[in-house]
Parts: sequence; structure tokens; C-alpha cells
Amino acid sequence: MRQHRTRPLTRVAALTGLAALVLTACAQGGTGTDAPDTTAEADGEATIRFAWWGSDHYHEMYQDVADAFMAENPEVTIISEFTDWGGYWDKLATTVAAGDTPDVLMQEQRYLREYAERGVLADISEHGLEASGFDQALLETGMIDGALYAVPTGVNMFALVANPQVLEQAGLEMPDDTAWSWEEFSELMNAVSASTPDGTYGKQDWGSNDAGLSVFIRQHGEQLYTEEGALGYSDETLEEWWQMALDLQREGGQPPATIGVEIGARGPEQSLVGTSTGAVMAEWTNQLTAIAGASGQDVQLLRWPGESTGERTGMYFKPTLYASMSSTTEHPEVAARFIDFMLNSETAGDIILADLGLPVNLETRERVVPELPEADGRSADFVADLADEVVDSPAVPPVGAGEISAILERINTEVLFERMTPAEAAAQFRAEVEAVIGT
Repeated sequence: MRQHRTRPLTRVAALTGLAALVLTACAQGGTGTDAPDTTAEADGEATIRFAWWGSDHYHEMYQDVADAFMAENPEVTIISEFTDWGGYWDKLATTVAAGDTPDVLMQEQRYLREYAERGVLADISEHGLEASGFDQALLETGMIDGALYAVPTGVNMFALVANPQVLEQAGLEMPDDTAWSWEEFSELMNAVSASTPDGTYGKQDWGSNDAGLSVFIRQHGEQLYTEEGALGYSDETLEEWWQMALDLQREGGQPPATIGVEIGARGPEQSLVGTSTGAVMAEWTNQLTAIAGASGQDVQLLRWPGESTGERTGMYFKPTLYASMSSTTEHPEVAARFIDFMLNSETAGDIILADLGLPVNLETRERVVPELPEADGRSADFVADLADEVVDSPAVPPVGAGEISAILERINTEVLFERMTPAEAAAQFRAEVEAVIGT
């Protein structure tokens, strides 16, 4: 277990705009004279449930945060509930249906609108959250119709990860990611595969990843989802996405389908880059340390191709995940205070570091970045370097978005095995997704 250093809660100078509005609501304890009086419960005993998903590392981290909060608040008991990614959403659906939602729960953007619109989540701004030190743009990503249903824990980017050793083995140099096009990218991937031993490839397939697809669509001046919750791209763009992957597979730049699908089911550590049998993969920036450790190489983050040659930049900042609270919790003040502790206190900041992305609290971010492992520090520098290039973030996904990744993965597999053409796949994807999101 980590050692805890108990420190006072950090408070920083107020920002303008949304953060200030949230802070005002917090100071009022609600909206008007009918706001509930939750002062009394802080003096008594309260038990709340805290639910999350993740690997053993994340289980330990979250438990350390809960233990630290209980050490500083002995009148509060936190019951931990955790599982893996798939099991988490199955269990949450069951508990919500039974009217037994955890008091504090970790949330992911693709499910946010669904649970918010069903009335499962509380507007956290009404329950004492200190938001003055938060990155304002990130804070807005947890809002729907003016209510703050989820607080982002940190910022992440979906980028490319390159293994310089593989490129060097192929006699090739690292690309200039500030200027490369998709055509240049494909040529480089094919060259890697042609210049290295059998079993080493330029890239592994990422056609089933909706985050990468969103970057590609945005580069075309379109969007995966509109603000109104409809699909916002042309079928020709999605066809181009899959045709590019199919061409790379046929020309050797990525593995054949039988190998590629198997590799795609592995985690980052067992990826082509993680095993030093591939030059490039797509992954979230907070995975750089894990990939570097697995490969034993000085892996590097790169911009996506097409960022300087498309209609606009496509890369975006995405909250790693969110903290939400139940609208039916019996202890709203305690639940909000725990979320506040997790995101604002130095104690929690020293435990979490950048494991949940670069901290959303700007003062915490500034303080912990110099203490990060070398690869995490490079991730932080990469994210900071792109601050002037990122235009905006995608809209909050529509209800039903949680099912779309499975649809994309299944149809992508059909394309890779050439059982469906890119054009057929684009049409099929649209039909299935529109049926799910009700447009």
C-alpha cells in the first residue's frame, strides 16, 4: 500500500466563466430557499458506497484514496465496489434498475448522457464541490443542459505511440508528426514491414477504435456525433477510413486479419509496439508508461497524420473518466465532499498522480508533473504542447453510445476479413448505430 501524507485541502484562486458559476452554486448549497440542509449529517456517522472499474493497480489506488479520506473523516465509512470494465457496466445497470445506485461512481463519457437523462446522477454543483481550480473547458464536458452531472478526473489524448527501435531496425527515421499526411504515413508503415524480419509490422489495426475514428472524421470537418445526438459525418469519410486500413493490410503495412484481430484483443503491454514487433500503435497518452515498461524502449508520442493537411485538426482533449454521485444518495454532502477530496486535496493528488490523466485541478497538475515517472512526464509535455492546436472537444455522445464500440469492432472485423467492402461497412454501421441511438 502507498504511504499517505495528510495535508489540508488545496484551494486556489477562482477562474472566470463556468467555474465561477459552479462555485457560486456551491456557496449557496443549492438553488434557492428550498435547498436541503445537509450540515447536520456531517456531524454524525455516514456510510457511502464507492464504485469503480479497472486493473489491480487502479483498485489499489482508489482504495488508497478512500482510506485516506476515512482517515481524515473518521465519521464516514466508504464501502468499495469494483470490477473489470465489462462487469462494471453490467453491475451498474442492475443496481440502478433495483434503485440501489452507489453513492459515488466512476463514469465514462459514452454512458454519461444515458445515466444523466434517466435521472440517476445528481447535479454536483448543488452539493458543495469546489471547482474554482479546475480546467474550465474540461469541466464543461461533464455538463448536460447546464447541470454538472460528472466531474472529470483528468485530461487525456488519443495519440500515436511509436517505437523508435523498430524504425531504426528498418533503417527509417522518426517522422515529422507536425507535417505528415495520411499518404506519407501509409508509405512509412509499408516501408517498415518491408524492411524488417517477418512478424514485424508498421502498425497494428485501429479501425475498430471510435476515438481514432473521431479524430479522422474531425480532420474532414465533420463530427462523429452532433450536439443533438445524431451522426454527423458522411459515409464517404467512414469508407475512406476502412479502405485505408484494408490497403495497408493488403500491402503489408499491418498484419493480416487473422493476426491483427488477435493482437487487437490484447492490452497495450502486449501490443506490437509493447512487444517491439511494430513501429506504431494508437493509444491514450496515460498508457505511455505501461507501454514503455513492456517494450523496454524509449517509446514516443506522435500526432495523428493529417493534423496539418486536413480541413482542421482532429485531436482533442478527453477527460480520462469522471466522478459522479447518485441523485438518490442519502448522504449528498458526504458524497460530494469525497469527490472534492479526490480531485482537490494534496493527499489524493499524491496518491493518484497522473494515473487518471493529467489532474483536472490545475494547481495539482502543476505540483505533481515534476514528480511523475519519466514517461508520464513526457506524456504531460506532449499534452501541453498541443494546447494551442486543439480547437474543441467532441459533443457528449448520445444515449446508446455504449453499444457503438461493439458495433464498430464487429463491422471492422468483417472489413479486415474482406467479407464486407468499406462502402457496405459504412452503410451497415450507420444503419445499426441509428437504430441504437434512435435517429
